[in-house]
Amino acid sequence: MAHFRIRDFHPDDIDGILHLWEEMRASRTEPVYGLSEVLASCQQDHAIVAVLDDVVIGAAVGRAAHAQGWIVFLSTAITHQQQGVGGKMLAALEKRMAPLGLSKLSVLLPESALRVDAFSQQGFIAKKNLRYFERQIPVQPNEIDALNELGGRILPRGLWDSIGGMQREKDLLERRLVLPLAQPDLAERFGVVPPSAVVLFGPPGTGKTTFARAISSRLEWSFVEVFPSRLATNPAGLAGALRETFLRIADLEHAVVFIDEVEEIAVQRGGEPPSAMQGVTNELLKIIPSFRDQPNRLLVCATNFIRSLDSAFLRHGRFDYVIPIGLPDDAARVSIWSKYIPEHVLVEIDLAALVHATDGFSPADIEYAAQKASQSALEIALTGSDSLAGATGPRTSDYLGAISRTRATVSADVARAFLEDIDTLARL
Repeated sequence: MAHFRIRDFHPDDIDGILHLWEEMRASRTEPVYGLSEVLASCQQDHAIVAVLDDVVIGAAVGRAAHAQGWIVFLSTAITHQQQGVGGKMLAALEKRMAPLGLSKLSVLLPESALRVDAFSQQGFIAKKNLRYFERQIPVQPNEIDALNELGGRILPRGLWDSIGGMQREKDLLERRLVLPLAQPDLAERFGVVPPSAVVLFGPPGTGKTTFARAISSRLEWSFVEVFPSRLATNPAGLAGALRETFLRIADLEHAVVFIDEVEEIAVQRGGEPPSAMQGVTNELLKIIPSFRDQPNRLLVCATNFIRSLDSAFLRHGRFDYVIPIGLPDDAARVSIWSKYIPEHVLVEIDLAALVHATDGFSPADIEYAAQKASQSALEIALTGSDSLAGATGPRTSDYLGAISRTRATVSADVARAFLEDIDTLARL
């Protein structure tokens, strides 16, 4: 009977590693580490193979961090199990990693792993009452340079949940955008094509940018905001800079791309002589179909003036949905006020009165009124007024006074026009 031998991994052994990987999966034992991680460790860390007649029949792969070593992969061909191959590979791998000064060598195994004798024989001890958690990092190393060049970033988790109220809008965005993009396999099973582009429209200051950022946070995708005013200074011109930017975005694995005030670059075309912006609008209209052909992408365009957009811009085939974002409802105003009122005085404030008094206010209006009330209360306290002796923060009267001196951004006419736009232009 021929004897196997143990040696260091060679680049030519890749096919053998792949065969072992597929054989392990076929036996319904899902490896803990991904194939790309195993192959990377084979070439960059430490790997041992068992060969018989120059055929790879087993592999053991390890990596080290500080004084901790990990077995990334251990597999023996089914036809050569029960021959001590696994134990000998582990021993050889440990010997190879010994010069690293490791104090511990560990391994994680799936619950479905049936053969663990090789580890027991080499002195590995099963630890009880342990649970394994892992988290996929959203941005991979090869994306970092592209993301930095684009001025993009990964937004903190939890932005979605931090939006108080606005439940109708949140439910709609969750169903139409987040769910199909976060679970594409489930969407495909039901014949749903995940969206690629959406327009958010509504009066100024209603939180369209906040929702775009929250969607990115919810998906844990890179967030890239495109600023036409900045691109205009590019030597290639605004149209050329837009094209270059979207070509660079293609280097990202997942991305939410946000263009605020998109009406600046998607204006109605026509007139004599043609507007200088018509070339930019034409370029944007060409970019969107190409963008839609790339998976794991979402373009979010926001506008305060949806009627000014070019008619071709909003047509079916370019944008999946055209969604209205209106003024905050009562629950949303409670949440917004709670954010700006100092926590130590919140219990003393009549929130219901503030919510009632700010019906028709945008989030930006409420923030302005809150800051005005805080500043006013501070200045009065600093004068040493007897009536405010011992005051520790703003009172309800301070906030109501500030509200009365704040002009709402959204006029009645604008609010009425917004409702008309919902009827004629929204696509839900």
